[in-house]
Amino acid sequence: MYPGTFARLTPDKPAIVMAGDGRVRTYRELDDRSSQLARVLAAHGLRRGDHIAMVLENSPEVFEVYWAALRSGLYVTAVNHHLSPPEIAYIVDDCEARVLVVSAGLAAAAEAVVPLTPKVERRLAVGGAVEGHEDYEAALATQPAGVLDEEPCGADMLYSSGTTGRPKGIESALPERRVDEAGNTVVAAFGPAYGFGPDTVYYSPAPQYHSAPLRFGAMIHVLGGTLVIADRFDAEQALADIERFRITHSQWVPTMFVRMLKLPEEVRERYDLSSLKVAVHAAAPCPVEVKRAMIEWWGPVLEEYYSSTESIGSTRISSAQWLEHPGSVGQAAVGVLRICDDDGVELPPGGIGTIYFERDEVPFRYHGDEAKTRSAQHPDHPTWTTTGDIGYVDEDGWLFLTDRKSFMIISGGVNIYPQEIEDCLALHPAVHDIAVIGVPDEEMGEQVKAVVVPAPGRDGSPDLEAELLAFVRDRIAHYKSPRTVDFVESLPRTPTGKLVKRAVVDLYR
Repeated sequence: MYPGTFARLTPDKPAIVMAGDGRVRTYRELDDRSSQLARVLAAHGLRRGDHIAMVLENSPEVFEVYWAALRSGLYVTAVNHHLSPPEIAYIVDDCEARVLVVSAGLAAAAEAVVPLTPKVERRLAVGGAVEGHEDYEAALATQPAGVLDEEPCGADMLYSSGTTGRPKGIESALPERRVDEAGNTVVAAFGPAYGFGPDTVYYSPAPQYHSAPLRFGAMIHVLGGTLVIADRFDAEQALADIERFRITHSQWVPTMFVRMLKLPEEVRERYDLSSLKVAVHAAAPCPVEVKRAMIEWWGPVLEEYYSSTESIGSTRISSAQWLEHPGSVGQAAVGVLRICDDDGVELPPGGIGTIYFERDEVPFRYHGDEAKTRSAQHPDHPTWTTTGDIGYVDEDGWLFLTDRKSFMIISGGVNIYPQEIEDCLALHPAVHDIAVIGVPDEEMGEQVKAVVVPAPGRDGSPDLEAELLAFVRDRIAHYKSPRTVDFVESLPRTPTGKLVKRAVVDLYR
């Protein structure tokens, strides 16, 4: 199913609601407008397998563009609008987009991208005039609405976040089915498990260009529910939105949990969250103390999964399961888990190594880069693929993450995983944000350094440094403890909460 199905069954039901200003797209409107855009693209000559891109702020048009591509057999690339114009241009050019849709609110960046993207043949601007771009509404008005004669299913081609290097286009084969036929892999993996359906009211507080918000939002439209989108995440406003819209399902990243937990208790207790049945979280490891506190507050509604934009495989774990296996991200739900050492040898339970998922076939390739695709495959088992995460599996098959291989610190020949230290400090009341990195050390090779954004009202003083070091040493082995703490005003994070650790490391190297 897709929006066209519900345009016939429940035409006036809200498909999208913008939490900030209350804008609504009914299923009829979403279907009509996406079909009009699909006709615009077809009239321009785009055919199955061609690419389009969008640089849009959170808005209903994100899913109009998405569904126009999906019902046309096209690839669609959603681009992080927080990137600089050259970074945006790199992705738009690399994905070979023939059409680009931008927000008028990003006019300066959109105009700067024009000379850097010569492959783009047509540019549309949503919400106002942008030099060098056609008006989106005027373009739609040139075409009638309604089901197209042919509607082969397209796919997204999203880019890695670039936290450890230049973004990579993640390309899967186009589905061999019509858009209205069953086969959506996100629905298959998460729909029944989390109880998504036509009665779902799903809250999405993250940027919609990110893989999980985009794909889960589309899943809501496949199943006929209502998608409520926030303009941006705000800790207290999120609680107010859950109460106001009677949210049943939602998705978060751990950074959001930390921000909400740090609200004053009287603020946290002010809002009625009783409608919430499922709170999904993923994207980054969640500190044990943070998740335990969230379950105590919201109840056993937290559902965690571990996966990637590459969709190499996934794990799942419920609140009840997590309380029995604290710190785990679950057992394999899609694919078979394999943990291997640096030589590719599979490790026994408890052995820390690179996380692979075994599938019947490789589910993706990096667009235009076969060498990168091969680097994600096991040297002896090509259908075992990895994104470079490190972890271990216990005797019962529960997966525990430690860190990214590229972030591991080797001090005196001992492997130290920064994530454990970051998790330890995350809920300290004086810490607003934290990154732990390795810095060069003549004697040890590397030493551990904590880079901290102090909480409002706290100064980055020697006394606070001593307090934080003592706090860590009371909780984890001394050899893992930071030797020094630096205090900064901010840390680079993507809008979805991922720490851009590469940028922090570069400052010290």
